[in-house]
Amino acid sequence: MPNESSIPLFNVQIDGVWHQFPKGTRVIEACERVGVFVPRYCYHKKLSSPGNCRMCLIEMGFPRLGPDRKPELGPDGKPMINWMPRPQISCAQDVADGMAVRTDSALVKECQRGVMEFLLINHPLDCPICDQAGECRLQEFSVDYGSSQSRFLENKVKKPKAVQLGPRVTLDDERCILCSRCIRFCQEIAHDDVLGFVDRGSHTILTAHPGKSLDNNYSLNTVDICPVGALTSTDFRFKMRVWFLKETKSICTSCATGCNTIIGTREDVVYRQTPRENDHVNSCWMCDYGRLNYKYLESDDRLLEPQIRSQGRLVPADWPTAIGQAALHLKQFAASEIAIVASGRMTNEELWLTAQLVNSLGVQLVDIVPRRGRGDKILLSKDRNSNTNGARLILGSRSAPGAKLMAIADAVRSGGIKALLILKENAMHLGLSVEDLARLPALIVMNNLHNAATEKASVVLPACGFAEKRGSMINGKGRLQRLNRATRPPGNARDDWEILRDLLQAIGGGDSLHSIEDVFRRMSETVPQFAGLSLSKIGDLGVHILDIEELPPTHPSDEEAIEQAIAIQAARRSVRHELDHAQAHPGASTIRQAESEASPRR
Repeated sequence: MPNESSIPLFNVQIDGVWHQFPKGTRVIEACERVGVFVPRYCYHKKLSSPGNCRMCLIEMGFPRLGPDRKPELGPDGKPMINWMPRPQISCAQDVADGMAVRTDSALVKECQRGVMEFLLINHPLDCPICDQAGECRLQEFSVDYGSSQSRFLENKVKKPKAVQLGPRVTLDDERCILCSRCIRFCQEIAHDDVLGFVDRGSHTILTAHPGKSLDNNYSLNTVDICPVGALTSTDFRFKMRVWFLKETKSICTSCATGCNTIIGTREDVVYRQTPRENDHVNSCWMCDYGRLNYKYLESDDRLLEPQIRSQGRLVPADWPTAIGQAALHLKQFAASEIAIVASGRMTNEELWLTAQLVNSLGVQLVDIVPRRGRGDKILLSKDRNSNTNGARLILGSRSAPGAKLMAIADAVRSGGIKALLILKENAMHLGLSVEDLARLPALIVMNNLHNAATEKASVVLPACGFAEKRGSMINGKGRLQRLNRATRPPGNARDDWEILRDLLQAIGGGDSLHSIEDVFRRMSETVPQFAGLSLSKIGDLGVHILDIEELPPTHPSDEEAIEQAIAIQAARRSVRHELDHAQAHPGASTIRQAESEASPRR
């Protein structure tokens, strides 16, 4: 790409004032840069400009040339302008040297009123029940640029309603203004040419191509960019009025990309996640997988209060008792008899406190659980842990994530490990059975959801979900980003960093840390990559702090092999259990059949 300083600058007059813009700047963008807003529907800065809606019409002119082919100058010494007789669209026109633009003339205002009148001819008058109400461009522009009266007397053209374009998107076609944003997004960004217009004139409708469905992993972005209420999220549809939502800037924690998001909440309930623009990370988009991955926050399986094991069963306890019991379990065993399994989805602050816990106890067997899945070349990363880089940097692992998990599992089975601390993970993912966990003298679990492993725990510490806490993470490209709190945790659950701090203090290995900012400050004093930073200095768009080459090299295939080995180990243990059952019950599957069922499938 050419250096920005080498791009020639053009002189452009906007509403009587001369400015300079780089070659290739679209006129509508040039106007926006100097604080002049031109209304638009079909234009989107990340998509091509077809000039469909005609809402961005302006007057355009060029310098009047004299006999010497040079611009004639007016009394003010500026070129005199020859204005074109017809208005021009500003979204598909690049600036040119000497160009002049009028955005507020009588002709422009009349064009805007005319376009609004045409768009509203067949549009239903259902704003009070429309999901887009409160963030609808058509509604806003009808007031700002339209007319207060309608000359239309004929019956409106009726179009389909509540059409399922795909599993996550519902179409109310009678609201569509044919801007084609959704069509261009599917073609240019999602690379899934699935939408198009059919029929002609007032009867034109949006639909999916025959035999196709809008089911790609980025389908809900079409809802975000729809300027009216035509495309709606099936998940969010009729759930909440947008003006009741509290919006919190945060990041997605479903993969290593770390898309910037806005979390919409009301009364501590998350109703939706939408993408927030950050050209360093996710542009204006996010995948459906990450966007909808928040329902577990309201799950019936949420852990709501600390528990300790008493007389063979888990009973509720207060926080000091639970922390004290966990510390007592850890202090009664030697360092070689303790293992810690952390999570690549924990924040940097939580991982730093985990590292202090590791150092205080002298533990050697420490690891995180790797997660890998099918990625794409858009935003979805193969690494499903949101903070793998943070874990490797702070915990100091020089091996692939998961490399020690099989050794931990084997030591648990053999009795070498007496105390196992599981942080935000499921111990079953290590290939351990419920019987293996039940034999542990001490199993301490910090998590937010109930699972089979928590049933066998000695101490259960209920923690927060991603939308219920603050902190920082390092995405797959080394960018430090900030996670913000949108809701309060349910029940008696506590912030993860507070639980770890209290546990660290209870075993005698920590001093006073009163806030998450204190943790980050201490972390910045011990980890060079965080030096000079604070949570506030990270900002809304993050800071690049880590070149991936700085970390010990690991091969993605290594992590995949580790995950596969763990999965095979877990499956084989399940098979052994089935075989024991089969021997006691005639007619059960043979060993060969059971082993075949346990084989990994690609």
